Amino acid sequence: MRALGLLGALVVLTAVEGQARLLLSQKQALDLAFPAGTAVERKTAFLTEGEVKDAAALAKAKVESKVWTYYAATSSGAPVGYAYFDRVVVRTMPATVMAAVAPDGTLKFLEVLTFDEPDDYKATPRWLDQMKGRPLDADLRVGGLLRNQTGATLTSAAFTEAARRMLAVHAVLHPREPR
Repeated sequence: MRALGLLGALVVLTAVEGQARLLLSQKQALDLAFPAGTAVERKTAFLTEGEVKDAAALAKAKVESKVWTYYAATSSGAPVGYAYFDRVVVRTMPATVMAAVAPDGTLKFLEVLTFDEPDDYKATPRWLDQMKGRPLDADLRVGGLLRNQTGATLTSAAFTEAARRMLAVHAVLHPREPR
């Protein structure tokens, strides 16, 4: 009987450890990205092989998926912003991040929705804040204008790569008009 109780406790612990740690729901993240009263539309883009290669070249990172679901917000017919979601592996466990993108293609902010690594490896709000307002350029990298996060080097690298990938996909889907 005692062995059965221990086995039951082990099953419960394993089930809890196997669950993603939800820090923010998708709805909560979208509410942060778009002001109240804006029309938010869920869209799905199917990238061609050429668009995937273009996005990977812009991001300087792998773009594995040809299918991207994103959200576009408008107010009075004008774009207010976009939101993209990406799932990355930090060390050995996954994390989900959202990039809120301004109509000009800059990163409004990066938000973490799930993080399954130990809390010691979590990105701090201060670290995430340094991405605000950044365009997709050579400086959007750890060692460029982004500082590394001591004790969370792999998190810094994974989140920066995700931000670059989402901004690159956005640039391919919504190219800026030449001035």
